[in-house]
Amino acid sequence: MIRLTDLNLPLDHTEPALRQAILARLGIADDELVGYTVAKRSYDARRRGAIVLIYSVDVDTPREADILQRMEAEAAGPARTGDRSKVMRTPDTSYKFVTRAPEGLPLRPLVIGMGPCGLFAGLVLAQMGFRPIILERGKAVRERTKDTWGLWRKKVLNPESNVQFGEGGAGTFSDGKLWSQISDPKHYGRKVIDEFVKAGAPDEIAYVSKPHIGTFRLVSMVEEMRATIESLGGEIRFSQRVDDLLIETDHAGTRHVRGVTLDSGEQLRADHVVLALGHSARDTFAMLHGRGVFVEAKPFSIGFRIEHPQSLIDTARFGAQAGHPLLGAADYKLVHHCRNGRSVYSFCMCPGGTVVAAASEPGRVVTNGMSQYSRNERNANAAIVCGITPEDYAQYGNGPLAGIELQRHWEARAFELGGGEYEAPGQLVGDFLKGKASSGFGTVQPSYKPGVRLGDLAPSLPEYAIEAIREALPAFEKQIRGFAMHDAILTGVETRTSSPVRITRGEDGHSLNTRGLFPAGEGAGYAGGILSAGVDGIRTAEAVALDIVSRTTRAA
Repeated sequence: MIRLTDLNLPLDHTEPALRQAILARLGIADDELVGYTVAKRSYDARRRGAIVLIYSVDVDTPREADILQRMEAEAAGPARTGDRSKVMRTPDTSYKFVTRAPEGLPLRPLVIGMGPCGLFAGLVLAQMGFRPIILERGKAVRERTKDTWGLWRKKVLNPESNVQFGEGGAGTFSDGKLWSQISDPKHYGRKVIDEFVKAGAPDEIAYVSKPHIGTFRLVSMVEEMRATIESLGGEIRFSQRVDDLLIETDHAGTRHVRGVTLDSGEQLRADHVVLALGHSARDTFAMLHGRGVFVEAKPFSIGFRIEHPQSLIDTARFGAQAGHPLLGAADYKLVHHCRNGRSVYSFCMCPGGTVVAAASEPGRVVTNGMSQYSRNERNANAAIVCGITPEDYAQYGNGPLAGIELQRHWEARAFELGGGEYEAPGQLVGDFLKGKASSGFGTVQPSYKPGVRLGDLAPSLPEYAIEAIREALPAFEKQIRGFAMHDAILTGVETRTSSPVRITRGEDGHSLNTRGLFPAGEGAGYAGGILSAGVDGIRTAEAVALDIVSRTTRAA
């Protein structure tokens, strides 16, 4: 197969136009094109009203060898044409297992957490025959969904079953974005996408440039993947919180993990434990730190959710072509570098979505964004957040967990400002920019449930963050007309943008100071989002599998 990239066609092109573009690029006759498949489709919307679709296609032609030889010859010649680098052999992106489980494995690997990272770590270990045991502190995804709606509709928080904890992880209640800017030379991302399609995701996620799934579809997909793991000999235990590690120190002073203790008091022996925690497993972070596992503070960001009419964003991005079915609801990505040295940026933008309550501890308010696959809700929302570093945490505590205390401080403040019943504090953008408390909603109605209490958001975050966001919003207006509209809604607070800690690991995947412990995914500070977390889960599963096989070989 031959891959062609950067085939540009008008948004409303006909199907034959793509075929003709392929023929023209390759210089072949129509009967020499056996077929083609779209490998990727994106768009260039820099010229509103004249949006261009950009294709990469894989082509089947009997002239493959001739074409590739011709392209190689041209590349070696003195002439330069732009098309040469856009014709290549189709890369092999199929996943290849690094090993298989040996017979008579004495101890099964444990995976703690069943978000995207734990899900893929468990799946790949199961596919290699290692029969992992996955421990999830929360509930199965459908039970968890009921508990989550209990907070949104009835203001009842279950600290062990919510947006943060439970099967599928925090990504289950999100936009379901499946793209990332990580380096992925081994095509692990393709493995993630392929497994999602097998589990029921739409086929289009394999080729659109910014694939997403949405919450409702993720629920059934997670269940299907669970069934696959179990069919391969894996075991999944829900409502099983890990409260301690069993650690042994050898005669050379090297620490080794030997298992875990559950909240029930049960102990499970294991020499390989994957820590696929989410970014909100604060009690587990504290336990790890207390047990001497190397943990360090890392930067993250804090801010608010902002809501606009989705139609405003569509028009600003697409012009007269807004609403075209191939474009869908428009998104955006914004950044502003402030005079005070801070950076403010948009994060986790959810087109046609809702702002959701994402608290996991009583007496605190946290926001997040969510969309369904259709992305057809009236508002667009995104986090507008200010970057912070460990130097900002000093007043909240000492040591690597100080960032958690900063989060807790401002989440408790938001709970207070919202009235103490999980309603969130809010303010109109126009009033926020003027430093004036809001008293009534305008044309934009907030989507956050249980509800939004209007007032002044200035006391809800550190002064430097308020100052930076006030500077950034008018700057964003210059990029998206209407972004700083008076009636747009800010809802606070967004504090769980990423993990406040890193559970540092070596190049072999092991914890820096505890062998057999494999920190992975978002909670460990190695991923951000569904795709990158899934990729890190695969990478970690491989590290575990290779270490098990190496130990078994040495012992034989």
